[in-house]
Amino acid sequence: MSQTTASYGTPAADQDLGPLNVERRAPGVDDVAIQIEYCGVCHSDLHFARNDWGNSLYPAVPGHEIVGRITATGDAVDGFKEGDMVAVGCMVDSCRDCGHCDQGLQQYCEKGATMTYGSRDRRHDNSLTFGGYSQSIVVDQRYVLRLPEGLDPAGAAPLLCAGITTYSPLKQWNIGPGMTVGVIGLGGLGHMGVKFASAMGAKVVMITSSPEKGEDAKKLGADDVLISSDRDAMKAQREQFDFLLDTIPVGHSLHPYLGLLKLDGTIVIVGAIEPMEGFHSGFLLGRRRRISASAIGGIPETQEMLDFCGEHNITSEIEVIKMQDINHAYERMQRSDVKYRFVIDMASMNEPSA
Repeated sequence: MSQTTASYGTPAADQDLGPLNVERRAPGVDDVAIQIEYCGVCHSDLHFARNDWGNSLYPAVPGHEIVGRITATGDAVDGFKEGDMVAVGCMVDSCRDCGHCDQGLQQYCEKGATMTYGSRDRRHDNSLTFGGYSQSIVVDQRYVLRLPEGLDPAGAAPLLCAGITTYSPLKQWNIGPGMTVGVIGLGGLGHMGVKFASAMGAKVVMITSSPEKGEDAKKLGADDVLISSDRDAMKAQREQFDFLLDTIPVGHSLHPYLGLLKLDGTIVIVGAIEPMEGFHSGFLLGRRRRISASAIGGIPETQEMLDFCGEHNITSEIEVIKMQDINHAYERMQRSDVKYRFVIDMASMNEPSA
Protein backbone atom coordinates (compact mmCIF):
# COMPACT_ATOMS: atom_id res chain seq x y z
CA MET A 1 0.00 0.00 0.00
CA SER A 2 1.37 3.43 -0.95
CA GLN A 3 1.95 6.16 1.58
CA THR A 4 1.18 9.86 1.20
CA THR A 5 4.29 11.95 1.86
CA ALA A 6 4.52 15.72 2.34
CA SER A 7 6.84 17.25 -0.25
CA TYR A 8 7.64 20.44 -2.12
CA GLY A 9 7.21 20.52 -5.86
CA THR A 10 5.50 22.11 -8.81
CA PRO A 11 2.63 21.00 -11.06
CA ALA A 12 3.93 22.91 -14.09
CA ALA A 13 7.00 24.64 -15.49
CA ASP A 14 5.58 28.13 -15.05
CA GLN A 15 4.66 27.73 -11.36
CA ASP A 16 6.74 28.18 -8.23
CA LEU A 17 7.45 25.26 -5.93
CA GLY A 18 5.07 24.78 -3.04
CA PRO A 19 3.60 22.13 -0.73
CA LEU A 20 2.68 18.99 -2.64
CA ASN A 21 1.68 15.58 -1.37
CA VAL A 22 3.04 12.59 -3.30
CA GLU A 23 2.58 8.84 -3.06
CA ARG A 24 5.55 6.69 -2.00
CA ARG A 25 5.42 2.92 -2.37
CA ALA A 26 5.40 0.85 0.79
CA PRO A 27 8.87 -0.65 1.46
CA GLY A 28 9.40 -4.01 -0.24
CA VAL A 29 11.74 -6.78 0.87
CA ASP A 30 14.78 -5.08 -0.70
CA ASP A 31 13.88 -1.53 0.26
CA VAL A 32 14.86 0.91 2.96
CA ALA A 33 12.60 3.74 4.11
CA ILE A 34 14.49 6.94 4.85
CA GLN A 35 13.45 9.99 6.84
CA ILE A 36 15.15 12.81 4.94
CA GLU A 37 17.09 15.25 7.12
CA TYR A 38 18.93 17.30 4.48
CA CYS A 39 18.70 17.73 0.74
CA GLY A 40 21.10 19.70 -1.41
CA VAL A 41 19.89 22.10 -4.10
CA CYS A 42 21.42 21.46 -7.52
CA HIS A 43 21.21 23.55 -10.71
CA SER A 44 19.64 20.47 -12.28
CA ASP A 45 16.74 20.82 -9.83
CA LEU A 46 16.00 24.29 -11.14
CA HIS A 47 16.36 23.24 -14.79
CA PHE A 48 14.02 20.29 -14.26
CA ALA A 49 11.41 22.28 -12.32
CA ARG A 50 11.28 24.83 -15.13
CA ASN A 51 11.57 22.33 -17.98
CA ASP A 52 14.67 24.03 -19.34
CA TRP A 53 15.73 20.78 -21.02
CA GLY A 54 12.30 20.07 -22.49
CA ASN A 55 11.88 16.60 -20.94
CA SER A 56 10.39 17.27 -17.50
CA LEU A 57 7.42 15.29 -16.20
CA TYR A 58 4.91 16.81 -13.79
CA PRO A 59 4.17 17.05 -10.97
CA ALA A 60 7.88 17.50 -10.27
CA VAL A 61 9.55 17.07 -6.88
CA PRO A 62 13.29 17.80 -7.32
CA GLY A 63 16.19 16.82 -5.07
CA HIS A 64 18.93 14.23 -5.60
CA GLU A 65 21.42 15.08 -2.86
CA ILE A 66 19.72 13.28 -0.01
CA VAL A 67 20.94 12.51 3.50
CA GLY A 68 18.68 10.91 6.09
CA ARG A 69 18.08 8.22 8.65
CA ILE A 70 16.65 4.76 7.99
CA THR A 71 13.26 4.22 9.61
CA ALA A 72 12.47 0.74 8.25
CA THR A 73 14.10 -2.05 6.23
CA GLY A 74 12.72 -4.88 4.16
CA ASP A 75 13.25 -8.51 5.17
CA ALA A 76 15.96 -9.06 2.53
CA VAL A 77 17.98 -5.92 3.33
CA ASP A 78 21.55 -6.74 4.30
CA GLY A 79 24.06 -4.17 5.56
CA PHE A 80 21.63 -1.48 6.64
CA LYS A 81 19.55 -1.21 9.78
CA GLU A 82 17.04 1.13 11.31
CA GLY A 83 18.73 4.26 12.63
CA ASP A 84 21.62 4.28 10.15
CA MET A 85 22.55 7.59 8.52
CA VAL A 86 22.56 7.03 4.76
CA ALA A 87 22.56 8.92 1.50
CA VAL A 88 20.86 8.73 -1.89
CA GLY A 89 22.17 10.38 -5.02
CA CYS A 90 20.97 10.89 -8.57
CA MET A 91 19.81 7.32 -9.27
CA VAL A 92 17.41 4.94 -7.54
CA ASP A 93 17.56 2.05 -10.03
CA SER A 94 18.94 0.79 -13.33
CA CYS A 95 18.47 -2.31 -15.46
CA ARG A 96 21.10 -4.23 -13.39
CA ASP A 97 21.95 -6.64 -16.22
CA CYS A 98 23.67 -4.67 -18.99
CA GLY A 99 27.44 -4.51 -19.37
CA HIS A 100 27.68 -1.06 -17.83
CA CYS A 101 25.61 -1.99 -14.78
CA ASP A 102 27.74 -5.13 -14.38
CA GLN A 103 30.79 -2.84 -14.12
CA GLY A 104 29.15 -0.66 -11.47
CA LEU A 105 28.59 2.13 -14.01
CA GLN A 106 24.87 2.45 -13.42
CA GLN A 107 24.94 6.09 -14.53
CA TYR A 108 25.62 4.79 -18.06
CA CYS A 109 23.00 2.01 -17.95
CA GLU A 110 22.38 0.91 -21.53
CA LYS A 111 18.64 0.88 -20.90
CA GLY A 112 18.67 4.15 -19.00
CA ALA A 113 19.02 4.62 -15.26
CA THR A 114 15.96 5.40 -13.16
CA MET A 115 16.69 8.84 -11.81
CA THR A 116 15.75 9.93 -8.31
CA TYR A 117 13.18 12.30 -9.74
CA GLY A 118 11.49 12.67 -13.11
CA SER A 119 11.78 9.03 -14.21
CA ARG A 120 9.32 6.17 -14.48
CA ASP A 121 9.73 3.45 -11.85
CA ARG A 122 9.64 0.62 -14.37
CA ARG A 123 10.56 -2.07 -11.82
CA HIS A 124 7.48 -1.48 -9.69
CA ASP A 125 4.43 0.29 -11.08
CA ASN A 126 5.74 2.74 -13.71
CA SER A 127 4.87 5.60 -11.38
CA LEU A 128 6.78 8.87 -11.50
CA THR A 129 9.79 9.15 -9.21
CA PHE A 130 9.87 12.03 -6.76
CA GLY A 131 13.04 13.47 -5.24
CA GLY A 132 14.35 14.65 -1.93
CA TYR A 133 12.36 17.85 -1.37
CA SER A 134 10.25 15.57 0.76
CA GLN A 135 9.89 14.20 4.28
CA SER A 136 10.79 10.65 3.30
CA ILE A 137 11.73 8.34 0.45
CA VAL A 138 11.80 4.58 -0.21
CA VAL A 139 14.82 3.24 -2.13
CA ASP A 140 16.14 -0.19 -3.08
CA GLN A 141 19.12 -1.06 -0.88
CA ARG A 142 21.38 -1.41 -3.95
CA TYR A 143 21.15 2.35 -4.52
CA VAL A 144 21.56 3.47 -0.91
CA LEU A 145 24.95 4.67 0.32
CA ARG A 146 26.59 4.60 3.74
CA LEU A 147 27.44 7.98 5.24
CA PRO A 148 30.82 7.86 7.02
CA GLU A 149 30.76 8.67 10.70
CA GLY A 150 31.91 12.16 11.57
CA LEU A 151 30.87 13.86 8.33
CA ASP A 152 28.52 16.79 8.85
CA PRO A 153 25.28 15.50 7.29
CA ALA A 154 24.25 18.89 5.91
CA GLY A 155 27.65 19.51 4.34
CA ALA A 156 27.69 15.96 3.01
CA ALA A 157 24.43 16.28 1.08
CA PRO A 158 25.92 18.03 -2.00
CA LEU A 159 28.54 15.29 -2.25
CA LEU A 160 25.81 13.11 -3.80
CA CYS A 161 25.89 15.18 -7.01
CA ALA A 162 28.42 18.03 -6.93
CA GLY A 163 30.88 15.77 -5.13
CA ILE A 164 30.69 12.68 -7.31
CA THR A 165 30.47 14.76 -10.50
CA THR A 166 33.93 16.18 -9.81
CA TYR A 167 35.47 13.19 -8.00
CA SER A 168 34.73 10.71 -10.80
CA PRO A 169 36.77 12.32 -13.61
CA LEU A 170 39.65 13.09 -11.23
CA LYS A 171 39.79 9.39 -10.35
CA GLN A 172 39.31 8.19 -13.92
CA TRP A 173 42.30 10.28 -15.07
CA ASN A 174 44.39 9.14 -12.09
CA ILE A 175 45.01 12.59 -10.65
CA GLY A 176 47.72 12.56 -8.02
CA PRO A 177 51.09 13.92 -6.87
CA GLY A 178 53.31 15.44 -9.54
CA MET A 179 50.37 16.56 -11.68
CA THR A 180 49.09 20.09 -12.29
CA VAL A 181 45.31 20.37 -12.36
CA GLY A 182 43.32 23.41 -13.39
CA VAL A 183 39.75 23.79 -12.13
CA ILE A 184 37.79 26.14 -14.38
CA GLY A 185 35.03 28.00 -12.56
CA LEU A 186 34.51 28.40 -8.81
CA GLY A 187 30.94 27.40 -7.99
CA GLY A 188 29.13 24.40 -6.57
CA LEU A 189 31.13 22.00 -8.75
CA GLY A 190 34.37 23.95 -8.94
CA HIS A 191 34.87 24.32 -5.21
CA MET A 192 34.51 20.55 -4.81
CA GLY A 193 36.99 19.98 -7.64
CA VAL A 194 39.55 22.11 -5.83
CA LYS A 195 39.06 20.19 -2.58
CA PHE A 196 39.31 16.77 -4.21
CA ALA A 197 42.29 17.49 -6.47
CA SER A 198 44.16 19.02 -3.53
CA ALA A 199 43.41 16.00 -1.30
CA MET A 200 44.65 13.72 -4.09
CA GLY A 201 48.02 15.44 -3.95
CA ALA A 202 48.00 17.42 -7.18
CA LYS A 203 49.09 21.01 -7.65
CA VAL A 204 45.76 22.82 -8.06
CA VAL A 205 45.21 26.06 -9.95
CA MET A 206 41.83 27.77 -9.87
CA ILE A 207 41.06 29.28 -13.29
CA THR A 208 38.45 32.01 -13.04
CA SER A 209 37.40 35.22 -14.74
CA SER A 210 36.72 36.82 -11.35
CA PRO A 211 39.84 38.02 -9.47
CA GLU A 212 37.80 38.38 -6.27
CA LYS A 213 37.33 34.60 -6.18
CA GLY A 214 41.06 33.99 -5.86
CA GLU A 215 41.19 34.36 -2.08
CA ASP A 216 38.33 31.90 -1.63
CA ALA A 217 39.99 29.41 -3.96
CA LYS A 218 43.17 29.40 -1.89
CA LYS A 219 41.21 28.90 1.32
CA LEU A 220 39.63 25.85 -0.32
CA GLY A 221 43.01 24.36 -1.17
CA ALA A 222 44.13 25.91 -4.48
CA ASP A 223 47.86 26.48 -4.78
CA ASP A 224 47.49 29.28 -7.30
CA VAL A 225 44.93 31.30 -9.21
CA LEU A 226 44.90 32.04 -12.94
CA ILE A 227 42.66 34.86 -14.19
CA SER A 228 41.29 33.71 -17.54
CA SER A 229 40.58 37.28 -18.70
CA ASP A 230 44.27 38.19 -18.29
CA ARG A 231 45.73 37.34 -21.71
CA ASP A 232 49.33 37.71 -20.57
CA ALA A 233 48.81 35.42 -17.59
CA MET A 234 47.07 32.82 -19.77
CA LYS A 235 49.88 33.00 -22.31
CA ALA A 236 52.47 32.46 -19.58
CA GLN A 237 50.67 29.27 -18.52
CA ARG A 238 50.56 27.58 -21.92
CA GLU A 239 51.33 23.86 -21.84
CA GLN A 240 51.58 23.80 -18.04
CA PHE A 241 48.57 21.63 -17.18
CA ASP A 242 48.12 17.87 -17.20
CA PHE A 243 44.38 18.06 -16.66
CA LEU A 244 41.60 20.65 -16.72
CA LEU A 245 38.25 20.19 -14.99
CA ASP A 246 35.72 22.46 -16.72
CA THR A 247 32.86 23.25 -14.33
CA ILE A 248 31.38 26.27 -16.15
CA PRO A 249 27.60 25.64 -16.09
CA VAL A 250 26.69 27.25 -19.44
CA GLY A 251 27.87 26.90 -23.03
CA HIS A 252 31.22 28.58 -23.73
CA SER A 253 34.33 28.47 -25.87
CA LEU A 254 37.10 26.01 -25.00
CA HIS A 255 39.68 27.93 -27.03
CA PRO A 256 41.10 29.94 -24.12
CA TYR A 257 41.82 26.73 -22.20
CA LEU A 258 43.05 24.17 -24.75
CA GLY A 259 46.41 25.87 -25.10
CA LEU A 260 47.02 25.43 -21.37
CA LEU A 261 47.28 21.65 -21.76
CA LYS A 262 50.54 19.76 -22.06
CA LEU A 263 51.16 16.97 -24.54
CA ASP A 264 48.45 14.34 -23.96
CA GLY A 265 46.60 16.67 -21.60
CA THR A 266 42.84 16.35 -21.14
CA ILE A 267 40.02 18.78 -20.49
CA VAL A 268 36.87 17.18 -19.03
CA ILE A 269 33.54 18.99 -19.17
CA VAL A 270 31.27 18.45 -16.17
CA GLY A 271 29.34 21.72 -15.93
CA ALA A 272 27.59 22.57 -19.20
CA ILE A 273 24.83 20.28 -20.46
CA GLU A 274 24.00 22.19 -23.63
CA PRO A 275 25.54 23.05 -27.02
CA MET A 276 29.13 24.26 -26.82
CA GLU A 277 30.93 26.64 -29.18
CA GLY A 278 32.96 24.99 -31.91
CA PHE A 279 36.73 24.60 -31.70
CA HIS A 280 39.65 24.35 -34.08
CA SER A 281 41.09 20.83 -34.25
CA GLY A 282 44.57 22.31 -34.48
CA PHE A 283 44.42 23.01 -30.75
CA LEU A 284 44.16 19.27 -30.22
CA LEU A 285 46.33 17.61 -32.84
CA GLY A 286 49.28 19.90 -32.18
CA ARG A 287 49.78 18.30 -28.74
CA ARG A 288 47.56 15.19 -28.90
CA ARG A 289 45.19 16.82 -26.47
CA ARG A 290 41.80 15.41 -25.57
CA ILE A 291 38.33 16.81 -24.86
CA SER A 292 36.07 14.59 -22.80
CA ALA A 293 33.07 14.78 -20.48
CA SER A 294 31.85 12.90 -17.44
CA ALA A 295 28.49 12.27 -15.74
CA ILE A 296 28.25 11.64 -11.98
CA GLY A 297 29.47 8.15 -10.95
CA GLY A 298 28.17 4.66 -10.36
CA ILE A 299 27.10 3.35 -6.98
CA PRO A 300 30.49 1.76 -6.10
CA GLU A 301 32.41 4.90 -7.05
CA THR A 302 29.98 7.14 -5.17
CA GLN A 303 30.51 5.06 -2.04
CA GLU A 304 34.27 5.28 -2.64
CA MET A 305 33.94 9.06 -2.89
CA LEU A 306 32.01 9.26 0.39
CA ASP A 307 34.62 7.10 2.12
CA PHE A 308 37.38 9.35 0.70
CA CYS A 309 35.53 12.36 2.12
CA GLY A 310 35.31 10.62 5.48
CA GLU A 311 39.06 9.97 5.48
CA HIS A 312 39.93 13.55 4.49
CA ASN A 313 37.03 15.33 6.25
CA ILE A 314 35.75 16.82 3.01
CA THR A 315 32.29 18.35 2.81
CA SER A 316 30.71 21.04 0.68
CA GLU A 317 30.67 24.71 1.64
CA ILE A 318 26.99 25.32 2.25
CA GLU A 319 24.23 27.72 3.21
CA VAL A 320 21.39 25.95 5.01
CA ILE A 321 17.90 27.14 4.10
CA LYS A 322 14.32 26.33 5.01
CA MET A 323 12.14 24.44 2.57
CA GLN A 324 9.83 27.45 2.34
CA ASP A 325 12.71 29.55 0.95
CA ILE A 326 13.37 27.34 -2.07
CA ASN A 327 11.97 29.70 -4.70
CA HIS A 328 14.12 32.56 -3.40
CA ALA A 329 17.10 30.19 -3.36
CA TYR A 330 16.46 29.38 -7.04
CA GLU A 331 16.50 33.10 -7.84
CA ARG A 332 19.77 33.55 -5.97
CA MET A 333 21.27 30.48 -7.60
CA GLN A 334 20.61 31.97 -11.04
CA ARG A 335 22.58 35.03 -9.94
CA SER A 336 25.40 32.84 -8.57
CA ASP A 337 24.62 34.33 -5.17
CA VAL A 338 25.63 31.35 -3.03
CA LYS A 339 28.88 30.06 -1.55
CA TYR A 340 28.75 27.40 -2.70
CA ARG A 341 25.71 25.20 -2.32
CA PHE A 342 22.27 25.54 -0.78
CA VAL A 343 21.11 22.69 1.48
CA ILE A 344 17.55 22.36 2.74
CA ASP A 345 16.99 21.51 6.39
CA MET A 346 14.03 19.19 5.93
CA ALA A 347 12.90 19.69 9.54
CA SER A 348 11.52 22.99 8.24
CA MET A 349 8.85 21.01 6.37
CA ASN A 350 6.92 21.00 9.64
CA GLU A 351 6.82 24.81 9.72
CA PRO A 352 4.00 26.88 8.17
CA SER A 353 4.45 27.95 4.55
CA ALA A 354 5.71 31.49 4.08
